Amino acid sequence: MTTDAEEPTLTIDELAARAGTTVRTVRFYGTKGLLPPPVIGARRVGRYGQRHLARLALIEELQLQGMTLAAIERYVEQLPPDLSDHDLAIHRAVVASWAPDAEETVTREELRRRAGRALDDGDIERLVAMNVVRPDGDAYRVDSGLLRLGVELLDVPLSHDAILAAREVLVAHSRAAAHELSQLFKDEVAERDAQDVKSLSAHMHPLVVQALLTTFQRSLKEELQQWLGASQVGGSS
Repeated sequence: MTTDAEEPTLTIDELAARAGTTVRTVRFYGTKGLLPPPVIGARRVGRYGQRHLARLALIEELQLQGMTLAAIERYVEQLPPDLSDHDLAIHRAVVASWAPDAEETVTREELRRRAGRALDDGDIERLVAMNVVRPDGDAYRVDSGLLRLGVELLDVPLSHDAILAAREVLVAHSRAAAHELSQLFKDEVAERDAQDVKSLSAHMHPLVVQALLTTFQRSLKEELQQWLGASQVGGSS
């Protein structure tokens, strides 16, 4: 799996396949400045990496929200040029939060096409454990907003049991946070009419999600730093 710290290794064909799009679309986005240029390697072959994949995922999410190409260009132009693939994933998660829940029923072949890679029975089982995919007879119910993230997590070396446990932790704490925030805002909007409440909710939703993502990101970074620091101390004693 390519990261920003590694040399980009994907050809344009491999990038398009991983992103679930076409080579023509990748080239078109490049001419529009929506994608950074590839790294030119041996034999003058352009190589792409995780940041290109993350940028394509963000563009796709913006399109799902109904944004025109011109609007997407303006959105991308405002992004800092040095954003990592992780930062882009955060942006995509916030954008995805604007949309209502959307599930689709797809065949296994369509699921594989959207994933941009082959999916064996073990992969499907892990996606089900993450609640990204749910079996529905011979087909699958798919949360489109989570599918790309779930596919990326397939490359993370976590056991099936660890994924289930992690999901339970995230669901429990996110529901608790949502409940406490809703109680906090309830008194604030109690005296307003329904239209005001709906408008406030529409504005607050992406802001709250972004705040939660940022706070969690920082907290997780601190926890990892403490964990790694303790491990290094223990290993050197």
